[in-house]
Amino acid sequence: MIEVRDLTKRYGAHTAVSHLSFTIENGKIYGFLGPNGAGKSTTMNVIAGYLGASEGTVLIDGKDIMDEPMAAKRGIGYLPEQPPLYMDMTPKEYLRFVADAKGVKKAADEVEAVMEKTGIAEVGNRLIRNLSKGYKQRVGLAQALLGNPGTIILDEPTVGLDPAQIIEIREMIRNLGADHTIVLSSHILSEVQAICDHIMIISRGQLVASDTTENLSKRFAGETTLTLEARGDAGKMEEILRGVDSLDEINVKQNGESATAEVTVRPETDPRADVFTAFAKAGMPLLEMTSRKASLEDVFLELTQGDEPGISAEMPEEEPEQADEPAEEKTEESDETEVDAQ
Repeated sequence: MIEVRDLTKRYGAHTAVSHLSFTIENGKIYGFLGPNGAGKSTTMNVIAGYLGASEGTVLIDGKDIMDEPMAAKRGIGYLPEQPPLYMDMTPKEYLRFVADAKGVKKAADEVEAVMEKTGIAEVGNRLIRNLSKGYKQRVGLAQALLGNPGTIILDEPTVGLDPAQIIEIREMIRNLGADHTIVLSSHILSEVQAICDHIMIISRGQLVASDTTENLSKRFAGETTLTLEARGDAGKMEEILRGVDSLDEINVKQNGESATAEVTVRPETDPRADVFTAFAKAGMPLLEMTSRKASLEDVFLELTQGDEPGISAEMPEEEPEQADEPAEEKTEESDETEVDAQ
């Protein structure tokens, strides 16, 4: 379990994260959602011990990440947005290096196990520099799994991947959720909705919502809207709709031979059957009727309205140090070919 208490991170006069508090319980997949620059990566870096907090406490299985960093970090695996890979190593060499650095017992066996789990065994002896983006991301995920930590933190794990690779990584994350608690940072709404059990939304460095996807939609749903199209006169359409209970605001327009309407529905009612019956009795053909409730996108926009995309809360001058990476071009000595993750 991870407990974040009153977490604040400042860069000079700029506050990236402000008095953030939440709890990550075991056995769930959490989505950490927010606009670009909202403070997601800063929060992840503080939880993982890459950055120090200006104020507040982070406890991992009861151990303070600042006071007991070695003990606390054994409980988490972390995949940053840019995986910290050594391009001149093979995946097998790199994972053995990471396992030794983590003090993993029976390192050789565990390296083989995480390579199988992440689907990189077949490329284990190729240089990382020559792997596709999808396989590099898998290698980064494999290093996060070494030591079998209880919680895996993933910062934008599908960024830069093609659609097929995104689907594969999402499925892998779902499978990992059976044995690990997952904290997934993203600004992609569909990704969070497809994978996560619980969603936390951050805006301007503050937590503005924390609940299940279903409950968030219910809390911010407001009124249901019906959109209708029928063949005939707009006046007759409005008359029919006025005779149906549980309908509130009715806006009808004439579009050629058809009439269209936008209708708001009273809370906790579903008048669709009554509307269909009323049109049938009146002899006015109902061509289309759709019902719309608030989606996760609506909730996200409502909670983060006013955020300015493009103004980042993440300050690059204090990013964690990364391993030096040579240029991506293949050398003349290498006859490796790029491998696509399919």
